[in-house]
This record gives sequence, C-alpha cells and structure tokens, in this order.
Amino acid sequence: MARRHRNRDNNPDANRRQGRAIADLRQRLAGTGRVVVLTGAGVSAESGIPTFRDAQTGYWQRFRPEDLATAEAFRRDPQTVWRWYAQRRAAVQGVEPNPGHTALARLENRLSEFTLITQNVDGLHARAGSRRVLELHGNLLRVRCFSGCVSYSVGDGSPDARAAFDGDSSAAETVPEVPRCPHCGDYLRPDVVWFGENLPEQAIQRAFGAAESADLFLVVGTSAVVYPAAMLPRTALDCGATVVEINPDRTPLSTFVTLSIRGTAGEVLPRVIV
Repeated sequence: MARRHRNRDNNPDANRRQGRAIADLRQRLAGTGRVVVLTGAGVSAESGIPTFRDAQTGYWQRFRPEDLATAEAFRRDPQTVWRWYAQRRAAVQGVEPNPGHTALARLENRLSEFTLITQNVDGLHARAGSRRVLELHGNLLRVRCFSGCVSYSVGDGSPDARAAFDGDSSAAETVPEVPRCPHCGDYLRPDVVWFGENLPEQAIQRAFGAAESADLFLVVGTSAVVYPAAMLPRTALDCGATVVEINPDRTPLSTFVTLSIRGTAGEVLPRVIV
C-alpha cells in the first residue's frame, strides 16, 4: 500500500513546486536521446511489496535477513531458507505492477535507446511490459543450480521447471522439500544475490556502460546508498548527464542531482510520461 507523505495534497506550495519540476522533466525528456533509469525498493513498495527487512513478520521475526540471505545459511539449513523465499515469491505473485512500473514501460516503448536498471528482485518491471531491464540483484521468480548447471523461472513450461516450484503452495504450512538439480543433484537455490556475493558481472558492467553514455539518468524510488549501484548516478553526472531524482523524501543524492522531484514513482511518473 502506498504511503502518504507529509500531507502534500494539503500543501499548495509543495504542489506547485512538484508541478514545476514535473513540467521541467517532461520537457527534458522530450529533447533527450539516451535515457537510463535506476529503480529501488520504493517503486515496489507502492505495489504492496514489503522491503527486504519489513518482510520479517510473523514466524520470521525470530530471524534477521542476514541469517537467511547467505550461501552459508542455505547450506546449513536449506529448508528454512527455501521456505522463506517461497513465501516471498508467493507475496510477489499476489501483487500487480503499479502506475510507476507501467509509465516506465511506456517510456521504453517511445525511445530507441533506453536502459532500466533495477535493484528490485520482484520482476514487476517485466510484468508491466519493460524489456530492456538489468536486474542487479537477481530475481525472486528464478532459481538456479547451486553448482551453476541450470536456471528456471516461474511459469516455464518444462517438467523440471514446474518441479522446482512445486513446494511453494504448501510452504506456509509445511517444511518444503528443497528441489535438486536434475543434472548434477546439487540443490536449486533462489537466483538472487546474497550477502557476501558479487553482483552479476555482466549486468553491472552493462549498467555502468549505460550510465557513462546516458543523456538523462532517472533515479526512482531509491536512496542510492547501496554500492556499487550508488555509484551509477554519480557516474552519469561525471559524464555530463542530466540526473533527476524522484523520491518522496530527501536522500544523500538530492544535493548533487540536476533536479529532485518530491513524490512517489506512481504519483510522478504517470504525469511525466503521459
């Protein structure tokens, strides 16, 4: 559920500032070439997906995310880690992309040079219609062999893919059997970046290449403090791009960007990308 921020609806000055900033961004988009977007948890929160740490409710309050999202934790107790991710997958599949997601998909359709970089793992950008997406932290709706043999996504039609997610529906009531790779016998694991693991090398290289060549770089729903993703908007600035932040709150990046718009993605982007 989207939060309301500081009663903006009742603040005429804030509304006027936001309106001017939105008009400014609309004009900049109309005259630009290469557009790059970086999104974070704030975009998904508007669809009702809890942040990584907010997901620790009910049974899971006894765990810290750091106790579950590591390779060591999975090797030590694969059933518990798999169950946590099965419930997170179910939560993601139970929500829909919001107007912020769909606005970015519309923007992509209008541009020949566009890259969407996301720190989110929920796959909502793709479900909204975005195709040129770099997932820096992986995707909850994929699993892969711990030894690197294969990967499967929710919705794949093969018997092996269906078997990989068979335990999801009962994960809340029972301890699911962790599926094994049909080729080597090792465990299948969530295809996400865990603590202590590097980001996918190809994705991060492509992300920095996009930032270096961007004419306009949008930072949407992220405070941009987690590295190395936090370096992307600064790289774009250093390379001469216009950098625009869309966030309901001030962030450490706000001082440096070309334009900072106070508002959520679902509130601002549909007014920019009409």
